[in-house]
Amino acid sequence: MREAAIEYRDLKLLENEILSYDIDAKLSCQSALKKMAGLLDKSERSIQRLIKLRGSVLVTYRDYKIPTEWMLDSGVVSKIKHASMKLANLYMKRVMMEVHSMRSSEREYAQEALLLQGVHFAYRAHQFAGGLDSETLRAFEQLRKSIPGHLLGSRELQSGILSS
Repeated sequence: MREAAIEYRDLKLLENEILSYDIDAKLSCQSALKKMAGLLDKSERSIQRLIKLRGSVLVTYRDYKIPTEWMLDSGVVSKIKHASMKLANLYMKRVMMEVHSMRSSEREYAQEALLLQGVHFAYRAHQFAGGLDSETLRAFEQLRKSIPGHLLGSRELQSGILSS
């Protein structure tokens, strides 16, 4: 019972941490993006750990009448995956804020790298959650539309967008 309670509590704390995360304009862009990437990594590891645990203890928990609904894909797993969409949305918004603030031509490479980083994060979140919700899809489209014309010729950026 303790093991189940601890696992459930840890997953609920993670869900709450993701849902309560918000863009902090005082935090540098790289620090904010790193924090969001860390939360997505933590989510992926936690869900993988739960899947392994679920495979080995589900029958035992049911035998001892320990609730197991939260362990199913429709339980807390679904909630964490949904929360990851908020992270992807915030990540892309932060990337757009940063790209719009760097308008000088000598920052072209930095813009391209940042946009590519945003596309890759959206793709990771998409893979983790099994798709993008409508709000995150809109943020992705805004990110895609915010790509300056001179960067549209970048093969690396185009391949990143097409693979997403």
